[in-house]
Amino acid sequence: MSPAHWTKQCITVRVPFEEKEVIDVMTATHCKEISVRVLNDIGILAQLTRIVADKGINIRAAAAWVEDGTKGTVRLITDDNLRALEALREHGYIPMEIDSIAVTLRHSPGMLSSVCERMGSSGINMKYMYTTAPIPEETCLAILSTEHNDRALVLLNS
Repeated sequence: MSPAHWTKQCITVRVPFEEKEVIDVMTATHCKEISVRVLNDIGILAQLTRIVADKGINIRAAAAWVEDGTKGTVRLITDDNLRALEALREHGYIPMEIDSIAVTLRHSPGMLSSVCERMGSSGINMKYMYTTAPIPEETCLAILSTEHNDRALVLLNS
């Protein structure tokens, strides 16, 4: 499935890079992540992702981490957040949507660095980022959140 299929909740603008060493295309859009606090227990990720899969919902990106030894956070980018949120609630989870930025960029050396350099040189602090980089594909997906998502989106698309 191409990135165009998962951005149906977002408006996409394609802008060429201006740097001489990396001439490529990047797409940055507002998106919503599903965030779920979970117990740090064996099988929780399997259970959570099975709930989403059983509803026929595709997970485009995921990140999970432990925060204090007993609890963790799972973040999901799906192709149908409304149904995923509902399914998770039906199983006792308390998911919420959070504002983020989805950046689709060419899978080549220097592209992720360009994103990070643009944020840093403009004084925008990134709270977190995670990426996908499928080897046979020409593009990868980076999900990030900053203290100023609107400013970051404008910057990434300029």
